[in-house]
Amino acid sequence: MALEGGSRPSATAGVTDAVCAKGLRSPQTGDNDMRSVKVADYMATRLVTFTPQTSVVEAMTTLIERGISGAPVVDAAGALVGMLSEVDVMQVVVQDSYYNESTGIVADFMKSPVETVDADADIYGLAERFHREHRRRYPVLRDGRLVGQISRRDVLRAARDFLVNRKT
Repeated sequence: MALEGGSRPSATAGVTDAVCAKGLRSPQTGDNDMRSVKVADYMATRLVTFTPQTSVVEAMTTLIERGISGAPVVDAAGALVGMLSEVDVMQVVVQDSYYNESTGIVADFMKSPVETVDADADIYGLAERFHREHRRRYPVLRDGRLVGQISRRDVLRAARDFLVNRKT
């Protein structure tokens, strides 16, 4: 399991601040439209991750202690292979009470394949997707590599920043 801080990225904070200060105009096009705001501007990049071999009890402990509802699962090369959520881990509770078996590894409970979002996707399109698919978060990929995660709250933060800074 790789544990990294849960704060927002310092590398994109400068980009986000610059975009917000300009009324969320796209740096590339100058558009004053929510479609110009990219996932990369608001995603978290310092993630808690698990490996498929992580003990499910250890993963459960991490979710509780870190106050998060899920995390990406990556292989030894760092490739995204699944997602583990609180709902997935609830199976351990059911399994323990029914079969008296509480052991297992993340690979036994994670969801795979994983629905992802591209880092260059726009926030507006992602908001539509969140609304339609009722997910809490998506892993973010760039060129096939996991580079972050974006949640519904991140999208709300982007929308708030856009609406507050929009020129009328």
